Amino acid sequence: MGQKPHYQLFIDGAWVDGADGQVMASQNPATGEDWATFACAAPADVDRAIAAARRVLDDPTWRDMTQTQRGKLLYRLADLIEENAAHIGQIETTDSGKLLAETATQSAYVGDYYRYYAGLADKIEGAVLPIDKPDMHVFTRREPIGVVVAIVPWNAQMFLTATKLGPALAAGCSVVLKASEIAPAPMLEFARLIEAAGFPPGVVSVITGDAENCAIALTRHPDVDRIAFTGGPETARHVVRNSAENFAVTTLELGGKSPILVFDDADLDGAANGLIAGNFGASGQSCVAGSRGLIHRPILQDLIARIQSKMQGIRIGDPMDAQTQIGPLCTAAQVSRIEETLDAARAGGAQIHFGGQRLDQPGNYMAPTLVECPDASIETLKVEMFGPVMSLLPFDTEEEAIALANATPFGLGSGVFTQNVARAHRVSSRLKAGICWVNTYRAVSPIAPFGGYDQSGYGREAGLEAVLDYTRTKTTWISMSDAPMANPFVMR
Repeated sequence: MGQKPHYQLFIDGAWVDGADGQVMASQNPATGEDWATFACAAPADVDRAIAAARRVLDDPTWRDMTQTQRGKLLYRLADLIEENAAHIGQIETTDSGKLLAETATQSAYVGDYYRYYAGLADKIEGAVLPIDKPDMHVFTRREPIGVVVAIVPWNAQMFLTATKLGPALAAGCSVVLKASEIAPAPMLEFARLIEAAGFPPGVVSVITGDAENCAIALTRHPDVDRIAFTGGPETARHVVRNSAENFAVTTLELGGKSPILVFDDADLDGAANGLIAGNFGASGQSCVAGSRGLIHRPILQDLIARIQSKMQGIRIGDPMDAQTQIGPLCTAAQVSRIEETLDAARAGGAQIHFGGQRLDQPGNYMAPTLVECPDASIETLKVEMFGPVMSLLPFDTEEEAIALANATPFGLGSGVFTQNVARAHRVSSRLKAGICWVNTYRAVSPIAPFGGYDQSGYGREAGLEAVLDYTRTKTTWISMSDAPMANPFVMR
């Protein structure tokens, strides 16, 4: 076996080890073995990255670049991402255990996100205001918000980076990207593409490290203007508290406990596939996982039988194998947490129809699991599982289904399966979630906003308006009168 790769930090256009020399190992979830090491940022490294980001905002090479020129850099980055998607996918799969079939495809697809924002770069416009004072010319312009800290988790790194970095760079901001200390390798590989695309040094730095030395120092730094965070609610609370130190504009894309409602007029095979996509796609490691299946009581047993039949054919194994459908979970702690939650579900009267145990083999493998719940108190219906666990709960009426769906502090994704168009509109409009999929699940696009309600966060990523969230509006008043300014003690 060859020497393990070592990843440095990318700060101000240079590859460096951390100031205090701290190094962490990264495990391959499919084998449980260390496969790479990476440098961890210290507070001094955070200061360097933020200082570079602040400096470049006043550097003519970035400050005076036209919006069209910024768009061309983003187009170039998109091309490089597509050209290197297979390589980045392999690195991400090795580091996180996600299926290569998904990581390589997702890496290639996020090129479209950068193209979308490349096209918007020179569409960021101000306006001339029809002001009520005829001797004044008043107009607005959109200016870059400034230094952005973008924090992404390990589970959908290229996608979640694109939804932040694309609009931030299109708007003319500078960005310090903080990769998760769990499986950061693909983000550090991605930094090479940013460098190759031709962005001036300091426009984007990519670092990683622990909370104390890196994340806290980043989110409370006085020179940060904007924080874009994706992660869990508990960490988000710390981020919000830290942002009180710098008043950084903050958006949060957090976890979820998304409901999928299946009515008795639904296409049951389609609904079964939707539930499988929502629970077992990405091995269940998705913030929009539809892990609360709410099923019209008359069809519950029929749907369980169809799901069980499909589960028997699921391929579990090596995430590098194109035929694999469920791979290992990213960390051993996830498997242990799922086992504990399933024990609590059994104690509460839930029935495990399929799976329910870790696999007896090397790596962090959990069997896909189907849980039938007698009531809404079952633990698997309340906590974010982040693994391949599907929980089903019956309902009797449309009103009851909506009430059960909304009985959660989260509100990110939701799904509705019905062939009744009126019901689809009626129910989707009442679900308290930022996203609703009807007769499908887990679809994304750079054109469609992504974000949640309540403890699933606030703000939206992707879509037209996201780029404006990385700007500030400046209003300019110009007097067109030749007369000197009148009484200074009276507001005009």
